[in-house]
Amino acid sequence: MATIPITKRGAEILKAELHKLKTVERPSVISAISEARAQGDLSENAEYEAAKDRQGFIEGRIQEVEGKLSAAQIIDPSELDAGGKVVFGATVELEEEETGERVTYQIVGEDEADLKFGRVNISSPIARALIGKEEGDTAEVQAPGGIKAYEIVAVRYI
Repeated sequence: MATIPITKRGAEILKAELHKLKTVERPSVISAISEARAQGDLSENAEYEAAKDRQGFIEGRIQEVEGKLSAAQIIDPSELDAGGKVVFGATVELEEEETGERVTYQIVGEDEADLKFGRVNISSPIARALIGKEEGDTAEVQAPGGIKAYEIVAVRYI
């Protein structure tokens, strides 16, 4: 099975979700199923059907999270020594060459990506354009509005 890169913070988030699913959500849905069963005829019991559907979702998500964690290659960005190169987990400060606008992104795994918080997926066009580059280099990114050029201002491993 191929390994999936994930930051230490991302792994902690998945572990917390797994813990909640197993200790809170699963017992809650089991209780709801037994309450619905106690009401009698299951063939026309909407509460029973809803609880069974919820149980299926929870069990599926538990398997998915366990699979991701078992295949995860956990990377702690603060322990990276990439010699100033942009790698998975790096935080990169960019300046758009045309407008001078500055943005900061951290390159993370698929499950952790959230543009609102400046975390971009390793397989996104901007991350692919940045990987392997260093401070002072220019990265060209194919954006919906055309090609944008960014100068790499800083690369940090935090």
